[in-house]
Amino acid sequence: MMQILVLPTSGLAARAAAQFVGRTLRARPASVLGLPTGRTMIPFYREIARLHARGSCSFRRATTFNLDEFIGLRPGHPGSYRAFMHHHLIDAVDLPEASAHFPDIDGRDPGAYDDRIVRTGGMDLCVLGIGLTGHVGFNEPAAHLSARTHRVRLLPATRRANAYLFHGLARVPKYAVSMGMATILNSRTVILLATGAGKAAIVRRALAGPVTTRVPASLIQTHPNALVVLDRAAAAKFLSS
Repeated sequence: MMQILVLPTSGLAARAAAQFVGRTLRARPASVLGLPTGRTMIPFYREIARLHARGSCSFRRATTFNLDEFIGLRPGHPGSYRAFMHHHLIDAVDLPEASAHFPDIDGRDPGAYDDRIVRTGGMDLCVLGIGLTGHVGFNEPAAHLSARTHRVRLLPATRRANAYLFHGLARVPKYAVSMGMATILNSRTVILLATGAGKAAIVRRALAGPVTTRVPASLIQTHPNALVVLDRAAAAKFLSS
């Protein structure tokens, strides 16, 4: 069942999502988490870091799997999602380096990522954002979606959304590796966090429209234990539909 929580501001929405992760870690310290990147997630990770600093959550026994990564970057590239996660989460909490996993930047054997997730017992919680095209991870709208981790060609809108990491669109890679939708939806719990008026139209399509691969985020409607956290701006068109 999909539950929807609407909060007055983006800060309160980020805090609520972070608190849910904190409760998950307190209930199950060895949780396996699927984690996203993106601008929406910066305040979310800031709130998690605050929880950790107050002693309200620990990642010491946790395992994390990032949803996606760009292909073709050199190791340590500042535009990589690995660098993003170090800056916004890993360096701020007690997550062991060996417990933080990312898809391979060469993209040669993406299915091995799924095998690694299965060996951990599967994800307890997967946190998602939503792109302007309705993509989650780098699962772009299409007639068919890949079930497992896969190589994907990024749409222009997705590359533009990531240009801030590369100081310009021309430097954004054209290909990435992403968890597939089945891998994401096999998580025991899923949270989707969306904030800002710019996301209002796609939030309405994802939550109130038909379930369709043309809006990959709409598949969250099929999950038996999904929580959607929105600020009032992102929820505006959904609430009026």
